[in-house]
Amino acid sequence: MTESSRFSLSVEFFPPKTPEGVEKLRLVRQQLYALKPEFCSVTFGAGGSTQEGTFNTVRDILNEGVSAASHFSCIGASRNSVREQLATLKAMGVKRLVALRGDLPSGYGSGGEFQYASDLVAFIRAETGDHFHIEVAAYPEMHPQARSPDSDLQAFATKVRAGANSAITQYFYNPDAYFRFLQDADALGVRVPVVPGIMPILGSTQLLRFSDACGAEIPRWIRLRLQAFGDDSASIKAFGLDVVTNLCEQLRAGGAPGLHFYSMNQSAATLEICRRLGLAVFLQ
Repeated sequence: MTESSRFSLSVEFFPPKTPEGVEKLRLVRQQLYALKPEFCSVTFGAGGSTQEGTFNTVRDILNEGVSAASHFSCIGASRNSVREQLATLKAMGVKRLVALRGDLPSGYGSGGEFQYASDLVAFIRAETGDHFHIEVAAYPEMHPQARSPDSDLQAFATKVRAGANSAITQYFYNPDAYFRFLQDADALGVRVPVVPGIMPILGSTQLLRFSDACGAEIPRWIRLRLQAFGDDSASIKAFGLDVVTNLCEQLRAGGAPGLHFYSMNQSAATLEICRRLGLAVFLQ
């Protein structure tokens, strides 16, 4: 067995909002299927606001012969609504979920019947047994709402002990944060596979704004280089490919079990990074 065959790839999409977006994503998916992803995940909007679009995209991926994982958030949800959604996904043929607490839509004052993602994981296990492979989120640089690194690590351990099979991280650009997170989790006896989430650098302004909001640190040297490029999108993309490919090389050399690409519904950067890593020889 070759190294690349032991190393899993997966890709995340978000549900399109327009018919044009649906068709564009269909083309993007076909391009990314050349990577032979283990699965493709589809995000879920705050309070389930994109549920129909999420489920439709999941159904499309399954119909294209690829394993699909639905994101599944519980904040603001009831046990009955979650039970119904699980039944829908099960009937569709979904075998993998990404179980998240999620965010409340603006204007909502109550969190519903689930407080934490670990509550959702435990409920899914109680309702469906081992039918679903459950992924949870991990935060190598700490969840932005966590009180401390230790409390965040304990929250991750609680999700795993509730029944999670594996985890996908928030994106990061400092591999040391990932490897330290694994060491700390191992010290707690938490040893499920933790796959790094990879965010290709497609632009500067949006990445910096999004990273500030979600707590993902952009190392100072990367931030300064991006700012220095100004509106030179070609230079930003070339620099981004170098940075993210090097990050992936370090993660792979350090024993990461795979890579999960946040595609932003685009294919070019993910395909090029995988080509550079030697994980896409069939694209030559």
